[in-house]
Amino acid sequence: MAKKESTFTNMVLTLFVVTAIAALALGGVYNATKEPIALAKRLKIEKAIGEVLPAFDSIVEYKRLPEGGKDSLTFYTATNAGEEVGTAIRTYTDNGFSGRFWIMVGFVDGDVISGTSVLEHKETPGLGDKMNKSKSDWSLQFDGKNLAQTNLKVKKDGGEVDAITAATISSRAFCDAVNRAYNSYKNQKED
Repeated sequence: MAKKESTFTNMVLTLFVVTAIAALALGGVYNATKEPIALAKRLKIEKAIGEVLPAFDSIVEYKRLPEGGKDSLTFYTATNAGEEVGTAIRTYTDNGFSGRFWIMVGFVDGDVISGTSVLEHKETPGLGDKMNKSKSDWSLQFDGKNLAQTNLKVKKDGGEVDAITAATISSRAFCDAVNRAYNSYKNQKED
């Protein structure tokens, strides 16, 4: 086979063919992984709802934009035998040490936190990631708190929450996400 002459046209054609093949391969990988990734995210959310709420048999899902927020929060109102047992809210904060993270917060009896679960974060391993129940029991201090009667800030800021040692920024951000969920929940109940 004869070697092609190294001209501008030949180089552009070769680059175009290589780019087209790479784009097709990338598109194929994206299409092959899109559904499994979406399913994994959905299962993670369903697991988190189960962690933060009492037993339920059905859920109604809706979204609401928080006051001053950039993204909608997702509300999951759960019922058991037709009686409302609580609401789980997928909430976020942009104040984390490493940026935005998402958590699930459950509310029962109006203002009482029934549980929290971290959905995704990029906080520092060994420090800010201690908000995960798998890493420490720090987040358990939120369970059972009545937010109508609690100043949900870290103690350094005059609140009632013990901060994670050496991760006050992450602790403040976690409180911010819970407060964002609670304020949206309260506003939604008033509407």
